[in-house]
Amino acid sequence: MTQRVKFYQTGTFTVGNRLLDAESRTVQATVERNNSLTSGHRACQGCGEALGARYAVDAAMRACNSQLLCVNATGCLEVFSTPYPESSWRVAWLHSLFGNAPAVASGVAAALRAKGRTETRVLAQGGDGGTVDIGMGCLSGMFERNDDVLYICYDNEAYMNTGVQRSGRTPPGARTSTTPAVGPHPGNVFGQGKHPAIIAMAHDIPYVATASVADLHDLEEKVTKAMSIGGARFIHVHVPCPLGWGSEPCNTMRLARLAVETGLFPLFEGEHGEVISTTPIRRRQPVEEYLKLQKRFRHVIGDPQALAAIQALADRNIRRFNLVRENAA
Repeated sequence: MTQRVKFYQTGTFTVGNRLLDAESRTVQATVERNNSLTSGHRACQGCGEALGARYAVDAAMRACNSQLLCVNATGCLEVFSTPYPESSWRVAWLHSLFGNAPAVASGVAAALRAKGRTETRVLAQGGDGGTVDIGMGCLSGMFERNDDVLYICYDNEAYMNTGVQRSGRTPPGARTSTTPAVGPHPGNVFGQGKHPAIIAMAHDIPYVATASVADLHDLEEKVTKAMSIGGARFIHVHVPCPLGWGSEPCNTMRLARLAVETGLFPLFEGEHGEVISTTPIRRRQPVEEYLKLQKRFRHVIGDPQALAAIQALADRNIRRFNLVRENAA
């Protein structure tokens, strides 16, 4: 069992990595990392999705000895990394439409299988809009067929590239351009939305996980494990967006960590429809600590009823996944 590492310097992994043996350090702490998403891209300052993609794809590249092919849905990640005729990718990479990345990746996997290229693995990736909304049908089909593809959803909780419109992953109460903070019930409607990891688990696929850019060791371990498994796999990565959330770029990691510590984004793994492990919360935080750093929730902070409703959602996650327990490492 992997031992959890405690970091003693807030906001950095440097000290923790130096305290580890070389073989235990993260991919990003080694000079051998692939830099799959390299410099020159046009992501916003503090972009969580750029970090998540670099961490995840570099880990996948190491896990399969650099024999990797990526299929990328339309969205922020595709737009800021490949402004024609430039590209920041150092990996075999295909761009698909907004909603058909899982289908394209399934076709690529079938073609590789027909050619006997068993050493080459396929990774598909997209944002929350292209995954849980526009691409849900193609993704469900990929799961149902158990195609040999790892799909990673980088979730920044709205359609950020096209103007911050609401998606199926926009939190309740959040202000977006299509859910403005006006009227008797401002922001996104409560009681709506989708939980893609739970939807994926309902397909009984070999592996499902949630991860956060705030816990690099956990994210890389889950990607590495997923790459060791055949069949359909899904990882849901939480990636804060300073532009759409109205947060400071320097708070990206802090927000990602608070989403986990409040219980709003639980970290867990599932295999064949069953939850097999959850990551306990070490220092539980009230949801207000997370919400107050984002302008999209400014109206919620002054609304005790809305604040209590969001806290209730976090509390439910904590109970559901047993996230607070004694002697948690």
